[in-house]
Amino acid sequence: MLCRQCEETVVGTGCTKNGVCGKTAEIAEKQDLLIGTLIELAASDHVCIHMGERLSEGLFMTLSNTNFDGERFDNIRNRITKTLGLKDVRVKCITDLDTDDDLRSLKELLLYGLKGLAAYYHHARVLGYTDGSIEKFMRKGLASMVENKTAEELVALNMECGAVGATCLALLDKANTETFGTPGIATVSTGVRDNPAILVTGHDLNDLRQILEQTQGTGIDVYTNGEMLVANSYPELRKYGNLVGNYGGAWYSQREEFESFNGPIVATTNSVLTPKESYKDRLFTTGPAGIPGVEHIGMVDGKKDFSKVIELAKKCQPPTKIDDTELTIGFGHSQVLALADKIVDAVKSGAIRRFVVMAGCDGREKGRTYYREFAESLPKDTVILTAGCAKYRFNKLDLGDIGGIPRVIDAGQCNDCYSLVVIANALAEAFGTDVNGLPLSFNISWYEQKAVLVLLTLLNLGVKNIMLGPRLPAFITPNILKVLVDTFGIKANGDVRTDMVTLNIE
Repeated sequence: MLCRQCEETVVGTGCTKNGVCGKTAEIAEKQDLLIGTLIELAASDHVCIHMGERLSEGLFMTLSNTNFDGERFDNIRNRITKTLGLKDVRVKCITDLDTDDDLRSLKELLLYGLKGLAAYYHHARVLGYTDGSIEKFMRKGLASMVENKTAEELVALNMECGAVGATCLALLDKANTETFGTPGIATVSTGVRDNPAILVTGHDLNDLRQILEQTQGTGIDVYTNGEMLVANSYPELRKYGNLVGNYGGAWYSQREEFESFNGPIVATTNSVLTPKESYKDRLFTTGPAGIPGVEHIGMVDGKKDFSKVIELAKKCQPPTKIDDTELTIGFGHSQVLALADKIVDAVKSGAIRRFVVMAGCDGREKGRTYYREFAESLPKDTVILTAGCAKYRFNKLDLGDIGGIPRVIDAGQCNDCYSLVVIANALAEAFGTDVNGLPLSFNISWYEQKAVLVLLTLLNLGVKNIMLGPRLPAFITPNILKVLVDTFGIKANGDVRTDMVTLNIE
């Protein structure tokens, strides 16, 4: 086993015995074999109308903290090999993609970007939105893993992955808004009510909608968790009276929060951990998520039956209160652009001196308190733009507003990073400059492979001087890191005060 795809991986080497995430060496091997099968599929001459589905589903299942169920990996791999008649895979470990360290590093960077792309494309596809160019690139990118490529060719492929990432994020934004309505500014309670309840975590809004539909009139409340928080801003989800608020914070706190929730939990995508025995019998998975010994709810004729979850909820006690505050969300690009004139005037008057993008993933290391400290230390004339679970480090701070403009503008999930791109481009157009000419700094936290795709997208869009942390990827060699630093100005974060000076905030 050698896995170094996430930020928490053992520094310098990667996880070699068991994953920090909790996956075993056996599961790591099954994931590698599945990826090898997908590479063989992509590199083959097979014509398959389900190619996009096979590639996106398979890659998504191998994301960090998504699927720990070895049987699921075997099933999808066997389905592909039997249906398409593929031979035994040649690629058995993703870190054996090339003998040259730098070429292997570039291939790993591309593979993890492809995993992020697959995850975002999966979300759009389940809502009926597809794009042949995205599927074509997934196949091209995977096939390149077993091709002899120069460093220049692999750099170009990584940049192309970023360009396709922008296309995919725009497609997902369209899918979400056309399906669930344009997100609106909303105040979300983090308290609890005295009713039995279901907790929905992950990222899949369509799964949440089906649960809301099936629980209407049952007396069961539905709460969001983690990055599902954004669901409370969509009109087609808010219309359900049994969507009552958000319970808990980022993914790494779920073992304690799921235990105190008392009712059943549905994990829809990534950001699920192997559970404690105290709530394992109340946990369900669906979509790409999977945990051995936990019931999985599959799709039948385009729908999912959550009746077992509902029946269990009726027998459970209401959630135990862990918090009781209110969060203001719903600042997607439509809402922010509606405030564009007000924001531009605030910048011109000096009321807003700088914007800081603090988006990305949260994690469990103690060192991530850095992001809370950074947010608290920002001058009062700065505005934070955020998306993803990174916001849980600071979204409950009372940072106030600037002339009615909140100092924390929450665009939603990591899936909604496209909103931040639209906002930045709109500001650049308003001030007659490019993104790098704006009073805008990037201090981004990363954890897993969707963040890798977002980073490649930002680099492809020409964004420079991004500060990345809390640690730089272990799969990036010193030579490739030098290229990123020299070409794009990538920086590693460190001390709060020093970093503020580096980012021109103080």
